[in-house]
Amino acid sequence: MDLRLAVYQLAASNQLDAAQTRQLQELAGFGREPKGLSWWLPRGVAVLAAALLGMGLIFWVAANWEDLGRSGRFALIQAVFVVACLGAFVFSAARAPLLLIAMLAIGGLFAYFGQTYQTGADPWQLFAVWAVLALPLCLVARSDVLWTPWMLVLATGITLWMQAHSRHSWLIRAEDIDILLTGWAALLLACALVSPLLARWTGTGPWPLRLGLMLAVIMITGSGLSALFSSDMASPYWAALGVLAMAAGLLLTRQLFDVFGLSAVALGINTLLVCGLASRLFDRGHDEIAGMLMLGLAAAVLLALTVQGILWRTRREAP
Repeated sequence: MDLRLAVYQLAASNQLDAAQTRQLQELAGFGREPKGLSWWLPRGVAVLAAALLGMGLIFWVAANWEDLGRSGRFALIQAVFVVACLGAFVFSAARAPLLLIAMLAIGGLFAYFGQTYQTGADPWQLFAVWAVLALPLCLVARSDVLWTPWMLVLATGITLWMQAHSRHSWLIRAEDIDILLTGWAALLLACALVSPLLARWTGTGPWPLRLGLMLAVIMITGSGLSALFSSDMASPYWAALGVLAMAAGLLLTRQLFDVFGLSAVALGINTLLVCGLASRLFDRGHDEIAGMLMLGLAAAVLLALTVQGILWRTRREAP
């Protein structure tokens, strides 16, 4: 039950007056500062300020594109990167926000480079180089403030690489199997990098892994469903189901257990299973109403079993 609602019900049931109600609220801690606020608030504001400053720099350069010379644009972005890195070296308390600015400056520099010189490089190459150059900053910062956007940058690069090498088509063909498996493996290896197993060296918390798992589930599930409904090949579908099943097995272990990540992977597995059943039912000319009822029943059973399994595993982690 909500603590505030319980206090109000207790005051009403005992017919407390205004002064007694205030005393009860003080005992419940309503007037005290939330736990950890003095630690999280300045850091959260600093991270938000860093993100706004970095994005503002990119937007400002774009807005003043015609007014700044080529060398002036490069000099401005590079100066921001250098100043942010020096500031992170001098002011250790503000290291993560300042290195976030440096990371965004790297992205702005590559975006400007690609826009200015038109090298013909694919977009995935810019994101890949951005992720590689930002990796030392993440290792120095040892904070989710950098690892989380780094995971987003890397996943974007992997997705663009898969699209570029599959002839810019989202349809699954026989020659695309190796591309799919390579892309999935690259993103899952990135998840392993930010997992608790390497947290001693990377300093990562839970959020980079959670974001990586969510993006991996979207990528793998989407590829499996595309193969299921757009081609006659069943191997990508079963490969996607197998990869997610192995990921779920790893997340069930004590070292890697995370209820958020496990729930995301379980959702992907359920989606693949339900869609696979739907493909079987409706491709074979079954009665549509009976098929819908069977599909709904199967989805409900899968959901119930999944929820019960996750709750059981979560209770085992409880002290």
